[in-house]
Amino acid sequence: MKFFIDTANLAQIKEAHEMGVLDGVTTNPSLMAKEGITGDENVINHYKAICEITDGDVSAEVISTTFDEMVAEGEALAKLHEQIVVKVPMIKDGVKAIKYFTSKGIRTNCTLVFSAGQALLAAKAGATYVSPFVGRLDDVATDGMQLIEDIRLIYDNYGYETQILAASVRHPMHIIQCAKIGADVITAPLSAIAALLKHPLTDNGLAQFLADHAKAAGK
Repeated sequence: MKFFIDTANLAQIKEAHEMGVLDGVTTNPSLMAKEGITGDENVINHYKAICEITDGDVSAEVISTTFDEMVAEGEALAKLHEQIVVKVPMIKDGVKAIKYFTSKGIRTNCTLVFSAGQALLAAKAGATYVSPFVGRLDDVATDGMQLIEDIRLIYDNYGYETQILAASVRHPMHIIQCAKIGADVITAPLSAIAALLKHPLTDNGLAQFLADHAKAAGK
C-alpha cells in the first residue's frame, strides 16, 4: 500500500519524505489556504515546490465545475510537472472531464467520492485514482471502511485498474484497516502516519535496553 501525505505544508512533506515512506502528496484549495498560499501564481509555484520534494504523484485539484473550464484548468496543471495528477470532483462534468483527460494520457484523481456507484463511474471513465472519503462518512455515522471494501470488490470483479486512494484518513487505525481491506493508497496527515511508529511496549523496551546498557557500561 502506498502512503500519500495530505497537506500543503512543505516542512511536513519533507519530514515524511525523510522518513522514507512517502509515495506521493494530495492537496486541495482548503489545504493551500491553510498554509497562506493564495493567488494563481503562488499556488502554481507551490505545486512545483512540492514536486521537487517527492518523487511520487502530486494531486493538484481543479476549482472549476464545468467541463470546458475543468479541461482548460486540468491541462494547465498537467503541464506543470510530469508528477502532477489532476484532481477532479465527482460530478457529471467531472466524469466527462476524466474521460477526456484519460484519452489525452493525463492522469486523474476523482475526489469527493462517497458511494460505490460513484467509484464505479470514475473507474469506467478511466480515473487513475478514486478518493473515497472514509473519515467524512464516519462523521455522519456511516461505515467508511465498508465503502472501501465495496469498491475493492467491484474493481476486482471487473479488473478495473483505477487505484483506491482512501482519503479523509484521520488516525492510524484507519490506515491499518485500509491496508487489511486492500486499498491501494491512503492519504493522511503526517500525525496519523507518524502515529504508526508508537507503541508503549516499544518505548518501555527501548528505555530498558538503554538503562541496561548504561549499567553494563558502568555509567
